[in-house]
Amino acid sequence: MKCWYIFDLPHKENEIKKLEKEISLNSFWSDQKRANQIIQKLKGLKRIIDSIKSLNDELKDINLLFELNLEENDREIWEEILKKIKNYEDLYVKQELILIFEGDYDKNNAICTIRPGAGGTESQDWAEMLLRMYFKWSEKNNFRAKIIEINPAEEAGIKNVTFTVSGEYAFGYLKAERGIHRLVRISPFDSNKRRHTSFASMEVIPEIDEGIDVDIKETDLRIDTYRASGAGGQHVNTTDSAVRVTHIPTNIVAQCQNERSQHSNKITAMRILRAKLFKYYEEEKAKDVKGLRGKQKEIAWGSQIRSYVFHPYQMIKDHRTEVESGNIQAIMDGELNLFIEAYLKSNIKK
Repeated sequence: MKCWYIFDLPHKENEIKKLEKEISLNSFWSDQKRANQIIQKLKGLKRIIDSIKSLNDELKDINLLFELNLEENDREIWEEILKKIKNYEDLYVKQELILIFEGDYDKNNAICTIRPGAGGTESQDWAEMLLRMYFKWSEKNNFRAKIIEINPAEEAGIKNVTFTVSGEYAFGYLKAERGIHRLVRISPFDSNKRRHTSFASMEVIPEIDEGIDVDIKETDLRIDTYRASGAGGQHVNTTDSAVRVTHIPTNIVAQCQNERSQHSNKITAMRILRAKLFKYYEEEKAKDVKGLRGKQKEIAWGSQIRSYVFHPYQMIKDHRTEVESGNIQAIMDGELNLFIEAYLKSNIKK
């Protein structure tokens, strides 16, 4: 067994030395925005170094245990070695992805919005299925997903939903999921049991750190309060505690209904607005169709990143990487990493 991370150590350790030297300068804090960015970069590099060293230590322990058991040949020890190898491989894959994250905001939390395409109840139900899938994925991967704003549909499903996924590299992972998702199935809403095709979009943007300056003037904001919607439970309010914030110059809107008070909803809505405005200004500067948000396409035929076929056969296929899986139940229960990892690796190689 060999770990390729060891060859990456000298380069990253030299980067750390350069950043620490810059931090020691008297003029370091003269540009606070840049200083915060450097400190965050330094913290990220140190986390990577610690992970690399931890992996190398784990590998040494496995090799030592293997050599010792060549003489003992104890079955229980062999089983323990296999468990350690599997754990090492899982950590290896996770660290490999972290090392290839190149975006400035990959380590940030993610703000996600799911919208159904044309098709009424069919697409609205599909949007809610995707919401459940991403919450399951978040739980399985130690992220925290939280609904910020949800607009339920009349019959079934949702008209739209915005939620956050918190945890290190949440945006780095979930940027692989932005795009159009297509479902083919026998409709549960069709009395004739015909096959239907539905579409829904997944938008993902990074939550922006407080250290990054985004110009928001109070005079440019319109703040409205309203009663939260929902079919029951946490989505229902008896007072106008939900908050909608509109940035008048850009007409960008952020809203929140799921916090406990109007004040908390306003804070969260401003956090969402800040991220949306940052993305807007970055795209305006770059004039790049890919941008932070990714190229926007019509929520319809020919633009999907992935197809979920439930009938006449069972197959989920990612059209960007050609990765497929016939285990649709596992995928809908959040087992998305085979698609996410394949996309991230293929994207880096381009």
